[in-house]
Amino acid sequence: MPDNNKDQCFGFKTSEYVVYPTHGVGRIVAIEEQEIAGCKLELFVINFEKDKMTLRVPTSKTQSAGMRKLSDAAVLARAMETLRGRARVKRTMWSRRAQEYEAKINSGDLITIAEVVRDLYRSDAQPEQSYSERQLYEMALDRMAREISAAQDVDESIAVQKVAEALTKAGRLRKQDVEEDDKKAA
Repeated sequence: MPDNNKDQCFGFKTSEYVVYPTHGVGRIVAIEEQEIAGCKLELFVINFEKDKMTLRVPTSKTQSAGMRKLSDAAVLARAMETLRGRARVKRTMWSRRAQEYEAKINSGDLITIAEVVRDLYRSDAQPEQSYSERQLYEMALDRMAREISAAQDVDESIAVQKVAEALTKAGRLRKQDVEEDDKKAA
């Protein structure tokens, strides 16, 4: 019979939001013990509500799996600052860059995910994105917004709006830099 009475293990507790690198933000709904192949195993039961998915992670594997607590205010601020930076797009084939972007998204690191959002962001004045670029951008934006939403206890739409504001503000600043450089050159 599973023991569902435990509510804290390895620094994580039930009802707490956590980040699981390959799936994003989920909530620990239980810490239970199950017998698998004759061995007792203690598991975190993590619910990813938006994806309608439940994941069971052995408590002893949380570190190797990269599971972590939500980012603190300092990391959130650095992520927002990353969005305001200059996009860095390598001049390599798209398939190679796409693999790198996907690896960054699945790293679970908020700063790295912010780099992907920044690099794949397109303002209305820029050319259209390809379908695969758009998919990766939306995946990164979704991961980032979910973590901001959970960490700051705001609705996800507000988190998306905060990201969009940082990106558009950065775009305006970059445009001003270019206009100032043009004036200096004239």
